[in-house]
Amino acid sequence: PQEYPAGIELITSTVQDLVGIGTHIDGVAIGIAGPLSADKRSVFKTPHLHWDGRAIADDLERTLNSKVYLENDVALVGLGEAIAGAGAGSSIVAYITVSTGVNGVRIVDGRIDRTAEGFEIGGQFLSVEEPRLTLEDMVSGTAITKAFNKKPKEIPKDDPLWAELAEILAYGVHNTIVHWSPNRVVLGGSMFNEVGISAPAVEQHVKNIMTKFPVVPEILHSTLGDVGGLHGGLE
Repeated sequence: PQEYPAGIELITSTVQDLVGIGTHIDGVAIGIAGPLSADKRSVFKTPHLHWDGRAIADDLERTLNSKVYLENDVALVGLGEAIAGAGAGSSIVAYITVSTGVNGVRIVDGRIDRTAEGFEIGGQFLSVEEPRLTLEDMVSGTAITKAFNKKPKEIPKDDPLWAELAEILAYGVHNTIVHWSPNRVVLGGSMFNEVGISAPAVEQHVKNIMTKFPVVPEILHSTLGDVGGLHGGLE
């Protein structure tokens, strides 16, 4: 639900239906879109819900009588991929999602890396002339739907748009590599489904433009799909 009280009520009732009313719950992990407060108890600004600034963790701890861990949704998916997915075995993993929006997370030794304000790599500018455009403005599902008046899954697999998006995304991936210096990059999100951007094409473009590092880290498609966040939450 868009409205906060109804959302908290739905989460609470769903959990109680799953485990039974009165059953003790050891812990609850919640992933939500948007940057979190410094103490990770509330979301500063979420793009799809009217939940900005609300004390999500505190309120659910009260209704569920359990410890609640609040984390950015992309960070949880990235943690899951680093532990149990395409990033497993690498000490520094950069996970990047291209879906409705664009974001990423840096995982170091199996932990979400520390930040002052969270990760928002979709906000990196890829042009300096007006109108200045961010990576998210150029490759996200929302941007494509707005530009072409159709959902990305409605665009044919052989449409040249996908090759163009792979090249644009490669610049964002390149920038993330030179900032974070990962051992491996994992690409995920709905824009990498069967009809969508090719991860190997992105990797090749990054190799073509990279000049700062002698070797481009391995760039792989995610493997956990829709359950990546569940693995991250469990971790």
